[in-house]
Amino acid sequence: ANWKFHYETTGPEICNDLKSIGSDLDYYVTGYGTGGTFHGTGKYIKENSPDTKIILAEPGAANLIGSGIQTDRNEDGSPAGSHPAFAAHPIQGWTPDFIPLVLEKGLGLQDEMVEIPDGAGVETSQALARNEGILTGISGGATMWAAIETAKKAPEGSVIVAMLPDTGERYLSTPLFASIDADMNEEELEIARSTPNFILEPSA
Repeated sequence: ANWKFHYETTGPEICNDLKSIGSDLDYYVTGYGTGGTFHGTGKYIKENSPDTKIILAEPGAANLIGSGIQTDRNEDGSPAGSHPAFAAHPIQGWTPDFIPLVLEKGLGLQDEMVEIPDGAGVETSQALARNEGILTGISGGATMWAAIETAKKAPEGSVIVAMLPDTGERYLSTPLFASIDADMNEEELEIARSTPNFILEPSA
């Protein structure tokens, strides 16, 4: 049901939106958790836009797909143990310590694998907030990093779709915000005081 939902909704939404503006889809970039978004969306895109290249990303520290090693499974399809290529990584929600069955059944839809270096998800997420006003989480930053790397190699004028479905508000206690002090500094206070009716001054 997981991947079928994305086959029936996410895939058509992407293709129909681009069709409505007369645009082709050259690249679709995504990571994976359960693999449902990749499997369902990718299947629909390949059936309706076969020239689209699908880029699947995973942490470099946990390159399960890239290793070429399959997950050992019990008779019911559940994982029999932890994947040998798995190691702890900072991209929350991505890449558990096994290859989910729904992901495995979709493998082959991707045209290219991209490994996300340690720290790239956090750095890109912070850059999106600082430079673009987009507050996304670590996985969103990782997806955007993969999309940026794809864009560097893509022909000029290519259309690239990458979804950032999470929000940075969920990551306040994670390394994403570790470099930001809890209290405002003088520069931030000066900005806040530019609207004096809507500021709560820090206690002395």
